[in-house]
Amino acid sequence: MKPKAIIIGIIVVLCAGLGVYFLVKSRSAASSSDEESAGENVPTVVSVQAGTLQRRTLHRYVSGYGTVEPAPATPDRPAADAPLAAPSAGVVAEVNVAEGERVKKGEALMTLNSGAMTAAYAESELARQKKLFAEHNTSLKALQDAETQLALLRVISPLAGTVVRLNVKPGAAVDASTVVAEVMDLKRLVVKTDVPASQAGQLDLGQEMEVLTEPPATAPLAYVSPTVNTNNGTVRTWAALPPDSGLRPGQFVSLRIVTAVHTNCLAAPEESVVTDVKEHSVISLVHGDEAIQTPVQTGFRENGWVEVDGNGLKAGDSVVTVGAYGLPEKTKIQVVKP
Repeated sequence: MKPKAIIIGIIVVLCAGLGVYFLVKSRSAASSSDEESAGENVPTVVSVQAGTLQRRTLHRYVSGYGTVEPAPATPDRPAADAPLAAPSAGVVAEVNVAEGERVKKGEALMTLNSGAMTAAYAESELARQKKLFAEHNTSLKALQDAETQLALLRVISPLAGTVVRLNVKPGAAVDASTVVAEVMDLKRLVVKTDVPASQAGQLDLGQEMEVLTEPPATAPLAYVSPTVNTNNGTVRTWAALPPDSGLRPGQFVSLRIVTAVHTNCLAAPEESVVTDVKEHSVISLVHGDEAIQTPVQTGFRENGWVEVDGNGLKAGDSVVTVGAYGLPEKTKIQVVKP
């Protein structure tokens, strides 16, 4: 075969191959373009979870921490705590009670001996003067002097309660400034808390304080200070605990004060209320297979629910919960179970 014919044959084969290659590539590009165009026409479907609007009772709270303390004095009752000092200088002769023991009002907790008289002698002298006074053989002043002498040698409980502290033992030397014991009425306790002055305007006597212990306790607010503590900008408040609260003096507790109640208000699950690009609160209502953003005004928040108000909203309306954040104003959705 001649060389010229061979060269012509090779050129023909190459041209045919190039033609086939460009034909296949052109069809592939056209197919990809058709698929892209078809994809642009298919709407995006977002998988979400949904809940419903409900009628609920929601509360507004002032929350904080407090301590359990004996009840302070009021116009009709003395304080529930009584640190007792020795009535005079002397030596403790006898201690009649133990820590944790219940005592009555007027009961003698301990007796003293002074440098001039023993408690035993003072008791016998008072008994003698009482007998003489009954027989009209002594004066009222002599009887009163004997009572005073014995009172200076006795530590008397001014209230019924529990001995929570004993600081001395028999033989201990004391004077009028020595606190020898403390008696407390454990059935009269309060929870004291300091509320920021900015929130104190929400407080009022009688509002319910919830002490978040286990089990919880509730008590009406009994005192709101009319002044602000300039050291920390707070207002002192306290509430009287029920006698069977089970709490102890000195206990540190978390609490909240109910300052307002909205009954039968329309509420949405907390995760369904989101903020849009304009910083407005919105929820996404479920209509068929679409989620439509609806502006709302929010109110009280409690236990995963938010008070909402908006045009046309009613109890039972379905709203997007999980997946609500970032949804466009109108979106195709598929509601799935949690």
